Amino acid sequence: QVQVVESGGGLVQPGGSLRLSCAASGSIPSINVMGWYRQAPGKERVLVATITGGGVANYADNVKGRFTISRDSGKKTVFLQMNSLKPEDTAVYYCNVRWTWGRAYDFWGQGTQVTVFS
Repeated sequence: QVQVVESGGGLVQPGGSLRLSCAASGSIPSINVMGWYRQAPGKERVLVATITGGGVANYADNVKGRFTISRDSGKKTVFLQMNSLKPEDTAVYYCNVRWTWGRAYDFWGQGTQVTVFS
């Protein structure tokens, strides 16, 4: 059984930084994509950033230059370094791991709250 666990959320003032961590465990192939999504109150869950097992990263336009995604493939861990945080970054951040092996596999963590306030 695959488990995905996030950590590192919290409260921060505008301009501050936070680092989110996500650890996936279970039977996960090395060819996978891990990523972060976020959901603000009353809004849909949207992409923040993803990274492949080979280290190719993809970012939403509104976080480029401020957020950095990285991963330790051997440990199936992904990180999101968030700098220059803005109030509009306030959301629940979810970690995701997915791959295709005959069919699509898609797993989510429980989410971690990030609140940016003045």
